[in-house]
Amino acid sequence: MLIKKDPDIINSFLEDYSNLKGGFCNEVIFPETEGELSAVLKDSSIKKIPITISGAGTGVAGGRIPFGGRVISLAKLNRIKHIKPLADNQGQALVEAGVVLADFMDLAEKEGFFYPPGPTEKASFIGGNVATSASGARSFKHGTTRDFVLGIRVVLSDGEVLQLTRGQYIANRGKLKLVTLSGKNLDLLLPEYIMPKVKNASGYFIKDDVDAVDIFIGQEGTLGIISEVRLKLLKKLEEILDCYAFFNSKNDALDFVQNAKVATLDHSHPINALSLEYLDKRALELLRKKHKNIPLDAKAAVYFEQGHTSRQESGIVDSWAALIVKCHGSLDNTWFAQTPSEREKLYEIRHDLPDMVNEYLKKNNFSKIGTDIAVPEISFNTMLDYYDSTLIEAGLDYLIFGHIGESHMHVNILPRDQAEYKMAIDAYETLVKKAIELGGTPSAEHGIGKTKHKYLEMLYEKKGVLEMVRLKKQLDSSLILCLDNLFPKELLA
Repeated sequence: MLIKKDPDIINSFLEDYSNLKGGFCNEVIFPETEGELSAVLKDSSIKKIPITISGAGTGVAGGRIPFGGRVISLAKLNRIKHIKPLADNQGQALVEAGVVLADFMDLAEKEGFFYPPGPTEKASFIGGNVATSASGARSFKHGTTRDFVLGIRVVLSDGEVLQLTRGQYIANRGKLKLVTLSGKNLDLLLPEYIMPKVKNASGYFIKDDVDAVDIFIGQEGTLGIISEVRLKLLKKLEEILDCYAFFNSKNDALDFVQNAKVATLDHSHPINALSLEYLDKRALELLRKKHKNIPLDAKAAVYFEQGHTSRQESGIVDSWAALIVKCHGSLDNTWFAQTPSEREKLYEIRHDLPDMVNEYLKKNNFSKIGTDIAVPEISFNTMLDYYDSTLIEAGLDYLIFGHIGESHMHVNILPRDQAEYKMAIDAYETLVKKAIELGGTPSAEHGIGKTKHKYLEMLYEKKGVLEMVRLKKQLDSSLILCLDNLFPKELLA
């Protein structure tokens, strides 16, 4: 086990993509086994030393930024223990929490499988993905990380270890009984709030018959530290079609998406989208600084993927092309990619966008002001119009992109000075209020972290947040784990 107190090493753990400032800690610890992780937590629990868990630093809500105590990096817990086939063309993987997503996906592909959630940031750790229930473009068809977790091992703050398999521990009437590997019994009283019926990563996952596995997915390190994950894999897709379709109006792009979703639900239709991503005109303007070939008259773009076999390719391309023309898109300004190298180029464009936003904010020394809002499909167009009207009225520069297939957009506000930064914070709160009114969530995939406390309380009210606090106290009686993630640490007093 490595323990580092060098200021240069510590400083590298005081930042993530949120650009949250002011973090500090005494040391960074790198356990190499679950046993070492357990020992550190037990020692910290006895001494009441706060612990912040660090993944790869790709989060956007400040979750890994410490404010005192110790940082535990999971970078050394990075073994892929096995990838093996199961029945029905599925597979199973057993991985430690510090495995890098890109490494895992590459190895799974070599073994004939693919991992559908595929969060956009491929440098992230699997453990961090599980801790936030992260997702990517393909969650439109296959769901989020949560949908592919078969089991987990969790180390609690006192060093006790839980091994949880789906179906093993199920809540009953708001109560859940767990048993650690050492035989310690845990009787938990669960929160009672009702989650929004949309893609959601805001707070603890709770429902009447919740599986214990789900409570630890999306808990952002506040209940226990994930050390190992058992994941479901699907058979590798034979071929993948990728495409950027550009449109001269927002409404044409929205019409295209709606038609694609309807076709995907019709299992007899050749169109069967794997992902559907939207980029507004301001996002395209920013991308043109790096990608000069983006059509100058494009006011919106839709990026989509579809898996297929070689013999289906021609018919699928023709079907998508017909839909693009139907929705007034130009095939001359449509980019189809059908080889791995062509797909990689298109993927880079989508990945460049959040990177360029983060570079702007870091250069201007602003924390990230990017929404993670999802709303019910019936309310999506209303919410999209509300983004534009609210931010245009405020006179703020912004851009919109994201997972339109799930009515889940990222609105990134780009302030030019401190006055606009304050206006952006106020506008963000206005957008969250509207989303909640429409039945949506303030965070669909990035979590709450340290930067979005007020939005969690807006969603579940103070009563719901205090129910989360109660659950944390039952599992983290020393009150040391990832303080200020999800809710202010002052509520633990």
